[in-house]
Amino acid sequence: MAAADAHLTETATGKSEVLHDGFLHLVRDEVRLPDGHLASREYIQHGGAVAVVALLDDGRLVLVRQHRYPLGRVLLELPAGKLDPGETTLACAQRELLEETGYVASEWAFGLEIHNAAAYSSESIWIWLARGLKPGRQQLDAGEFVEVVLRSEAELDSLCASGQLPDVKTVVGLHLLQRWRAGARELHWQPAA
Repeated sequence: MAAADAHLTETATGKSEVLHDGFLHLVRDEVRLPDGHLASREYIQHGGAVAVVALLDDGRLVLVRQHRYPLGRVLLELPAGKLDPGETTLACAQRELLEETGYVASEWAFGLEIHNAAAYSSESIWIWLARGLKPGRQQLDAGEFVEVVLRSEAELDSLCASGQLPDVKTVVGLHLLQRWRAGARELHWQPAA
């Protein structure tokens, strides 16, 4: 914490577990506010995830469509998934791209880290870009139903502009791609391990 932020910073004074069941880990922290008063903060502890902007040689992107139960609808998204304990973000990105789409990439570049719900979740999503793709067979987990789709950047931009691309990691990944292609964002590509 920077000293310049002390007037905004809340300090934990205690922690209790509200729920720890499978995917969800809900905690309640007691905190001291900057003015000295006490308050509580409930949030979801999350180990993090990755998302992959997967670029085909013809410029199209590899995406997935899947039903998102809390929203009650099918969303178009970047391939993505949770980090396994001890797994690097790159290894997770490579694994998720293969599992969800069947594609393997020969080059990878780290894009950025986002916090998609900072008010109530500790989740970070690390966005990686992949190119030099070779197709293969999906390796979905049991109970996972994912449809692979290919879309151009222009198609995604149009969907975003019309409000039909509501997934935050996908919108941020598209923006990152557009900045890189415009020469406004540098990426450092590395060969796949």
